[in-house]
Amino acid sequence: MKVLFACHRVPYPPKRGGKIRPFNIIRHLASRGHEVTVASLARSVEELDEAKKLSEYCETAIVEVLPDAAAWAQTVARLPTFVPSSFGYFHSRKLLRRIAAERRRKTFGLAFAHCSSAAPYIEEMNGPLKVLDYGDIDSQKWREYASHRAFPLSTGYWLEAVKLERRERQLSRNFDLCTCTTRAELASLKNLGVTTAADWFPNGVDTEFFSPSDGDFDPDLISFVGRMDYFPNQQAVLRFCSDALPSLQRLRPALRFAIVGADPPEKIRALGRRHGVGVTGSVPDVRPFVRRSAMTIAPLEIARGTQNKILESMALGVPVICSRQALGGVDAVSGEHLLSADSIPQWISEINGLLGDARKRNRLALAGRERVISHHSWASSMSRLDDLLRSAADEKDRTGRTQ
Repeated sequence: MKVLFACHRVPYPPKRGGKIRPFNIIRHLASRGHEVTVASLARSVEELDEAKKLSEYCETAIVEVLPDAAAWAQTVARLPTFVPSSFGYFHSRKLLRRIAAERRRKTFGLAFAHCSSAAPYIEEMNGPLKVLDYGDIDSQKWREYASHRAFPLSTGYWLEAVKLERRERQLSRNFDLCTCTTRAELASLKNLGVTTAADWFPNGVDTEFFSPSDGDFDPDLISFVGRMDYFPNQQAVLRFCSDALPSLQRLRPALRFAIVGADPPEKIRALGRRHGVGVTGSVPDVRPFVRRSAMTIAPLEIARGTQNKILESMALGVPVICSRQALGGVDAVSGEHLLSADSIPQWISEINGLLGDARKRNRLALAGRERVISHHSWASSMSRLDDLLRSAADEKDRTGRTQ
């Protein structure tokens, strides 16, 4: 079967959340013998060059460069309209024309869009089974942003959330199946009033790549892993360093905190000047940093969908303590496979307790990895996706529905 797969960012290399999920879907569809055409946007010539390696995983890659300046101009232009600004950020007439040309050459049996911003590229197609993988429900992310930012940003995020909710409902009517990453995201989708068939399949982890090592870990090192140009990650480490770390270091003077992630702005780099805090910036491979840690933490106040950083740490056999918000995106049980905390006193208690209990750390390390293997492997996730696609295709054949 010929498959058209549209996504908002080049899904290669699969090193960040917005690329990992679509890459693994593309690789899976190709492994099943399907002829996959990928259509996506690049932000630079360098990213366009990286896209060449997609040819190892798909039949054709159609990639258009949309520079940041042009994307932001389109974003601003949509502010006074009913169109979500984020849709402007990912809109390319050139990519639309190239997709249209590809459709004239090929008869697609499946059209798959990853994230709502990519949906307009295939929304109007007639004939193929059409799937919209929202991933995370973006409108609800912007609502959370609005509650955590000061005016006037809060108003801007609220307006974008309202416009996106309207558009997300509209989009769903033009697809045969809507999917997302977690049960919680599925509930959010249904709360929007989406009536199209909808379900979820989880993000996974390459458990061979992310595997434990035999090396020793540093009992006085805790780490946070994540891109530091992302506001929820910035918010998490700033609050942790301000409210929790000083108390922990009074209890454990040798304790150090590593912030591992690309593109830290000045306010994050400034944390590296504090006692016991290190800021790495971009690293070629996060695994050595995680493996050396006694634990990783994810004290996120804003957390939509699955936090890959949590799954990867668990797969590496390194215990995780996360917020209740982040826990909702992981198919794991607090106290059995990882730990969770809400308040600053809880964070201090859980971290200090785990640092002082080698037996508990070992138990969580083993249980966490086993849980990832059983509930968050890409093989099991893609098996679930196959079932969803099969059911949607059967329903489309039964009803004779066309778009």
